[in-house]
Amino acid sequence: MLQEEEKIKLKIMDVNIIEKHNSLKRGNNKISVRPYVNGKENMGLEKYDMVLFEGVVHEEPLACLLQNGIKRYVTGLNEFAPDVKNLPEDEKEAKIKQIRETVSQLEKELASNVIDPKDPDFWNKVQLLRPNNDTFWGKIIMRFGNEPIFLDPMKDPYDLIKLKAIEAGGFSLCAKSFEEAKNSGNKKFYLDKFEETVGVKTEYKKLRNKALAELQKLFDKNADKLFLVCKVLDANSVQYKKTTPLDVLYDNMDSYINGESADKNKKRTAQEFLNIVKLDMETLKLRALVKDATWYKVLATKPDGYIYHLKSSTMLGKNPSDIVEYLKNPLNEEILADLTKNVENYWYNG
Repeated sequence: MLQEEEKIKLKIMDVNIIEKHNSLKRGNNKISVRPYVNGKENMGLEKYDMVLFEGVVHEEPLACLLQNGIKRYVTGLNEFAPDVKNLPEDEKEAKIKQIRETVSQLEKELASNVIDPKDPDFWNKVQLLRPNNDTFWGKIIMRFGNEPIFLDPMKDPYDLIKLKAIEAGGFSLCAKSFEEAKNSGNKKFYLDKFEETVGVKTEYKKLRNKALAELQKLFDKNADKLFLVCKVLDANSVQYKKTTPLDVLYDNMDSYINGESADKNKKRTAQEFLNIVKLDMETLKLRALVKDATWYKVLATKPDGYIYHLKSSTMLGKNPSDIVEYLKNPLNEEILADLTKNVENYWYNG
């Protein structure tokens, strides 16, 4: 009985060692195709960082264009493709050189066909990777699922082919990068080149952390400016009074920076917070005054599309930016004084 238990333990150890080895091997591979979970509702799958139901895969063949009855596949290895032809001359030359070197390498590995990339008759001598070779390219498919697909283009020629095709937009389900997946709105998968993806992901984090650091500075040292920043950034600016606790101001701006308010774009909210914090106190206060004055009907837009100071019937401008500049002019000090008196009455007395 003891021997059987020992055998089972040894088997478990062997499985763990193999799994650890495979994990390390996969971890060393810095190129993969991964599901893109954007947080939007997707039948509840987004809660589990999934884009498809368990066990489901999307199988997609390589895209192709039909011209004059001839199929031409989107391979990333066709120097006659429109995206290559339209490049500036020096870039086109470099691109063609790179394509021919790659095709030459793949022909040698897959068809034992040795071709000099500089050969004037290069494409006439290509056997397997001709852009219109339906027999070969028709078999290039990707099976996308919730698990990452690891590519090793240095060792596997078919992984190199898939990599080039993805980079050329040869698979409609797969974005060329994490950033493209973010911007496209309809890509379920993306090509993950470790350094590039990390760079894009950390870009927002750095921006957010910088914004949070500025928020902390305001909380610690400049409560008046924090009050005005809240007024300018929050859609519900009239909720803030001079008696509003500082912790409430901090918490609301923390939510704003993290995309938890009306604007859900985290990168945009963090950047906008930083932009507003950079403004001088005069501009900040004027922007806050104009915003609340509109709410309290001290200012109003008339049928001609312009905004007026109702008490004096003075036209101030067509938008808040115009009004801020108008109020900065010393000649308009009387209107500024009236605006300040009326709005600050709500700020201090509710």
